[in-house]
Amino acid sequence: MSTGTRNRVRRSGAAALVLSCAALLAFAAQAQPPASVPRIGYLVLSPLTDPPSPERAGFLQGLREHGYEDGKNLIIEYRSAEGDPERLPFLAQELMDLKVKAIVVLGSPVIRAAKQASDKVPIVMLFAADPVALGFVHSLARPGTNVTGMTHMPADLGPKRLELLKTALPAVKHVALVWDASNLGAVPEWKAIERAARGIGVRISSIDIADADVDVLGARLAAARPDAIMTIIDPRVAAYRQFLPRLALERRTPTMFDWKPFAEAGGLMSYVPDFPDMARRAAGHVDKILKGADPAELPIQQPTAVQLTVNLKTAKALGIVFPQPILLRADNVIE
Repeated sequence: MSTGTRNRVRRSGAAALVLSCAALLAFAAQAQPPASVPRIGYLVLSPLTDPPSPERAGFLQGLREHGYEDGKNLIIEYRSAEGDPERLPFLAQELMDLKVKAIVVLGSPVIRAAKQASDKVPIVMLFAADPVALGFVHSLARPGTNVTGMTHMPADLGPKRLELLKTALPAVKHVALVWDASNLGAVPEWKAIERAARGIGVRISSIDIADADVDVLGARLAAARPDAIMTIIDPRVAAYRQFLPRLALERRTPTMFDWKPFAEAGGLMSYVPDFPDMARRAAGHVDKILKGADPAELPIQQPTAVQLTVNLKTAKALGIVFPQPILLRADNVIE
């Protein structure tokens, strides 16, 4: 090959290389959202699952309804403490350092960590215990702080669960209440259930899971020997959604849960707000904040419906026949 030919080949190869690099850069530019795309944080205590939990799926659905899609016109920075509350402050600060426009949270410990990290960055609750009683906001109608979103007011619902349990099983006199006593957000519901129990002649035993594994929890329930089991839901309790229904069924103990997946896993009953719908509605708060709204002025919303689920398969296994008023009231029946 002549020198001229070699030079032409080199120039042709160099030109092709330049074009290839340009094409790759153009593709990368298209693949990456522009710097102006808003970034939000999503912080939870429990592990993130794939596919998403019903609550996270509800939130993502809500974002889509408002025209947002992660990775295109919105960036969601996910962080999970993997069940360790001590990690929450560090993860919250990490999100603040990313200059997120808002942080989406689930549960009182996470709200507290995010609020301690910043009293300026908007915090949107997917759902939480009474934020007024916990000091996160001044009122539901006008939060007055950087916290807004959804609350399910469990102190109102806990006594109702006990009432429904007693209606379904009038012979129940002693209920073991499984909860995380280290979660301050659960304390108002605990106290409300205790007050309601005294009024209907039911004794409540506290079964704290803050320092328990499955073996310890099983031993504590065995020692309590309850007529029935209830829960106060939070991320730690939620981790037992398979274990508790199975254990209760093995010991032929009726259950009333405050999260539907427990009933779907074999629990006798659940009475809960529609948490996925609450998460979907919380996306509306994020939309308003991204468009300039002040979270201090955004009213905190509550669930529009609370659903009773009864598990007839479990009832049959326990030899329980639900009273007709309970069956007529049930929104969901598992057969």
